[in-house]
Amino acid sequence: MEGAGVWIEAISSAGGLLVQIGPIVIAAVMISGYVQTLVPNDKIEYWLGNDAGWRGLGIAIIAGAITPGGPFAAFPLVVALYRMGAAFEILVAYLTAWSVLGINRAMVWEVPFFGIEFVGLKMLVSLPLPILAALMAKSLRRYVTASA
Repeated sequence: MEGAGVWIEAISSAGGLLVQIGPIVIAAVMISGYVQTLVPNDKIEYWLGNDAGWRGLGIAIIAGAITPGGPFAAFPLVVALYRMGAAFEILVAYLTAWSVLGINRAMVWEVPFFGIEFVGLKMLVSLPLPILAALMAKSLRRYVTASA
């Protein structure tokens, strides 16, 4: 393919991607806006803030594991929660759990490809990862200026 054909193919592909991903991005941004508007900041700070400790970490890990969808769903939510007072390390735990313990992804994609034994063992060995990521994030937070 050369010349105008390449441009037409690229524009067609980009348009298809926009139609596929656009509604997801819009929905995720709207959900993040609803969270920021409907949930009081003091509740986020209590449950997920710097003083939330193991309670906040547990909530983040469970929420991350059950959050469906790709980064277009998870990332805007994390930005909203961070702006509302959620602790950096708790959000790192959420994203780590979302990426390695995603139950929806495991049921839809991993089990059919790899089988239940493989996925079960993967989940088992991955369980400590969100906690380790949170501990590392907390210890390194003072060296990084995180902005969202």
